[in-house]
Amino acid sequence: MAGTSVMSGWEIVIGLEVHCELRTETKLFCSCRNAFGDEPNTNVCPVCLGLPGSLPVLNRLAVEYAVRIGTALHCTVQPSLFHRKNYFYPDMPKDYQISQYDVPINIDGWLELPSGKRIGVIRAHMEEDTGKTTHVGGGGRIHEASHSLVDYNRAGVPLVEIVSAPDMRSAEEARDYVEELRAVLIATGVSDGKMEEGSLRVDCNVSVRREGSTELGTRCEIKNMNSLRSLAHAVDYEAARQAELLASGGVVAQETRHWDEADGSTHSMRSKEEAFDYRYFPEPDLVALDPGPEWVGSVKSALGVLPAERRARVAEAAGVPVSSEAVATVVRLQLDGFMTAAVSAKADAALALRRLANEVAGELADSGRRDLDLDGFVRLLLMEQQGELTSAQARTVLRALVAEGGEPSAIAAKLGFQALASGALDAVMDEVIAANPREWERYSAGDDRLTGFFIGKIKVATGGNADLRAATDLLRQRRSTAAS
Repeated sequence: MAGTSVMSGWEIVIGLEVHCELRTETKLFCSCRNAFGDEPNTNVCPVCLGLPGSLPVLNRLAVEYAVRIGTALHCTVQPSLFHRKNYFYPDMPKDYQISQYDVPINIDGWLELPSGKRIGVIRAHMEEDTGKTTHVGGGGRIHEASHSLVDYNRAGVPLVEIVSAPDMRSAEEARDYVEELRAVLIATGVSDGKMEEGSLRVDCNVSVRREGSTELGTRCEIKNMNSLRSLAHAVDYEAARQAELLASGGVVAQETRHWDEADGSTHSMRSKEEAFDYRYFPEPDLVALDPGPEWVGSVKSALGVLPAERRARVAEAAGVPVSSEAVATVVRLQLDGFMTAAVSAKADAALALRRLANEVAGELADSGRRDLDLDGFVRLLLMEQQGELTSAQARTVLRALVAEGGEPSAIAAKLGFQALASGALDAVMDEVIAANPREWERYSAGDDRLTGFFIGKIKVATGGNADLRAATDLLRQRRSTAAS
């Protein structure tokens, strides 16, 4: 496949279908346990196996979770109907799936990305999950397998499928959308968002069109993306494949494609089904679902603080734009509680944001630790703010605090970091100015390029123990005094 240069002159159009398993204790239409990793085919009963004479009973908590999702995504929550979606696959014990078709519970919403761009949400409807098929032998694909095993524990687990509008224009936006949506689902308590366990699964519809065109191209649906990294790579590959095909005079076939992580490419699975292929009809064993305005209102009022509002709070405290990458990083890593604690302790909020988005985020990514001590972080900020540690020293102590834990002052002492004695900075500056009279004369005359020269000399003279911000302020004061 050609590189990204193939995309010159083409625009990518992306829509995502995200399947979210709900964190209920039991399945959607029966009392079987809803749990990941149990012994295969132990959480089953006549209802979720579709045995004759069994009848579904709707899980009330699953409906509440669906309403939470709808309200968090600014959807209209409306009366809805369940339908039977008819198709055959070995992991479908009933040979149909109970889903919502033309009257879903949530419609016409939106999700705001950290960048500020809004992505439309067409619908977020309820349905039951399928079982899980494992192809044994070869590379785990059906055409290579010697045999297949089916686990029905997942059959009947409650799902909400969230269908976006085709509003994304890059792999980065698609990744940001899933990351933000995952954060919303976790914040509302409806899902654990674990892509590696299948509780959050993403199907991606990709098409391309000439830049400037308003017509949508023929889309292909990509499956089997079990990480954000896979999603981004699959989008880029598929877009380049389609652009290259169209540029050479070919035609894109509407189909479902499989993302192969091993070879980094998509492969044709089957032609894309249309709605009429499923022979939808209303589920005769379930009545219409109408949560009612009072219940919807109570669910909405009980929602916690969502990521967008948390970003707004962090940005306001630090005095930076809400679209700042640092703000997005802090909220994504759920470190905004440290910002709140820092502000309460009268620490500099902008300094707290920089330390969290840089040193803390970087160290967490490298070490995998998640237990930074909140009080220790705030004490360290105050030590730096009060001049007890230089900026460089504070960063070093913070990295040790994240990696190993401990008390900031003890870590600083162990590393040999000591604050300059009162008046020591003045004495050092006297020595540096006296040793460099010509440079001082030029600096006093207004040559700001020499600021770095003097600060470097002070840093060397103090063994790196000077507060360089304080040294810069003092240097400027000395120039003002000399000029007067």
